[in-house]
Amino acid sequence: MIKNYFTLVFLCFTFISSAQKTKIYTLSDTLRGSLTPERQWWDALRYDIVVKPDYNNKLISGSNTITYKTVKEKSNTKMQIDLQNPLVIDSVIQSGKKLSFAKENGVWYIKTPKSKIKTSNKVDIFYHGKVHEAIKAPWDGGWIWTKDSLGRPWMTVACQGLGASVWYPCKDHQSDEPNNGASLTMIVPDSLTAIANGRLQFKKKNNDGTTSYKWAVVNPISNYCIIPYIGKYVNFSETYKGEKGNLDLNYWVLDYNLEKSKKYMPKEVHNMLDAFEYWMGPYPFYEDGYQLIETSHTGMEHQSAVSYGNHYKPGYRGNDGSGTGWGMKWDFIIIHESGHEWFGNNITTNDLADMWVHEGFTNYSETLFVDYIFGKQAGDEYNAGTRKGVQNDRPIIPDYNVNAQGSGDMYPKAGNMLHAIRHGVDNDTLFREVMRGLGKEFYHQTVDSKQIENYISKKLNFSYDKVFEQYLKTTQIPNFEFYFNTDKTKVFYRYTNCISGFNLPLTLKSNNEKIKIIPSDQWQNIALSKDQVSLFDVASITKMYYINPILETNIK
Repeated sequence: MIKNYFTLVFLCFTFISSAQKTKIYTLSDTLRGSLTPERQWWDALRYDIVVKPDYNNKLISGSNTITYKTVKEKSNTKMQIDLQNPLVIDSVIQSGKKLSFAKENGVWYIKTPKSKIKTSNKVDIFYHGKVHEAIKAPWDGGWIWTKDSLGRPWMTVACQGLGASVWYPCKDHQSDEPNNGASLTMIVPDSLTAIANGRLQFKKKNNDGTTSYKWAVVNPISNYCIIPYIGKYVNFSETYKGEKGNLDLNYWVLDYNLEKSKKYMPKEVHNMLDAFEYWMGPYPFYEDGYQLIETSHTGMEHQSAVSYGNHYKPGYRGNDGSGTGWGMKWDFIIIHESGHEWFGNNITTNDLADMWVHEGFTNYSETLFVDYIFGKQAGDEYNAGTRKGVQNDRPIIPDYNVNAQGSGDMYPKAGNMLHAIRHGVDNDTLFREVMRGLGKEFYHQTVDSKQIENYISKKLNFSYDKVFEQYLKTTQIPNFEFYFNTDKTKVFYRYTNCISGFNLPLTLKSNNEKIKIIPSDQWQNIALSKDQVSLFDVASITKMYYINPILETNIK
């Protein structure tokens, strides 16, 4: 998802953030955010969704065939299915028989027949209704009913956070992606084109003024990433020669933007793939291809079908959130939302509380992109500039199992934390191995924050537990206090305003000198040469690390 740097507020979290300051969790929060017994016994293997939108009345009707496996002995015969108001389930069929169902506490329970562990079954869920509409997409979420500049229907969905159950029935929990992929069939007026994730399976005229388009992915996919795009689209395509071979690139734009998009999009996408495959490893979904699809809102990270609404201009809607100028040399939406293919789509968190893994790493992918294209100094400057968006209003990691989202600081603060770790390591070859290794180790998996944290510590051969705890679970910015003895042959240093045990390593260097230290909350000291004194420069340390360096002058 994107962040609005320019008001220093993450609009995608604006309403949630203010509410959660005094949040009292309800049973509905627990039912949505936890793995209840009615969710635990079955594993989603595949979704086959059909949807027919009624543009004029803002209604949808459709179905979802859920292929699932029984993985645990059931304590009861109920299956929890999420489908948000005002949509309703009409009927449920399994093996040709209708199943009973009921709504309770905001979720739906289907009475399914008993089945043996490891057996697979299919259940067809039919539904309809007036779908929740997104008014300020993509930040509030829902179905988007709009028109293009020529007044023609233009439809899509954005539902991260709010959840895919806002428009189709599913197990709406990030930990359970359909292992065997998903398909989306859209029944739309003949005058429009429908696109979704992955590859087109068929286009079929229905002889009633509508056409059916079926798209499918073969890889696991997050529920909120399965998205319809419906409008007056045209297409152009090309092949990118990447690390895993030929990658199919498809661009879908409104017909009147075709020539503009041909001149603009490919260069941005090629630069993105060059940089990200270098730093983070091969694009994770070669089998499903990569699509960039024009949309009415700013953009979202929908897997293999990235939505784009940045008006074919660099920056973010004409602005540079870092304030450095570097952000005006590339298209923020193409880079950021595509970065989520690696972090968010390839690696997905089990709980919404760990969303920093999605947003922090993707925020940092911007720095890696700038570094790759414009050089390391540019990357350093850009990264430091993004701190303008840090609010330190509340911790990045909130409560678990209640569908809670932490502070919007999960973007720039977490990104700056990663950059600080990289500076401390002072070995880009090793750091690159870590970034690429994450994608390989957790390829197409759902994870907890601790798994990511432990992997980084293990690969860097240093325990960063307290570093992660400091930046992800508190709002304190550590102070790095230091002072010199009289003749400046020794420097004394420590951390304050931090948790006990905070131990972020610092590497301070110039062209000819380098010092590596691991401060703690206790005073330490090291001897200095005359040329090393200048390494302890407040401005330089501030630029490299998200800490407050303080030169003490009244300590003897």
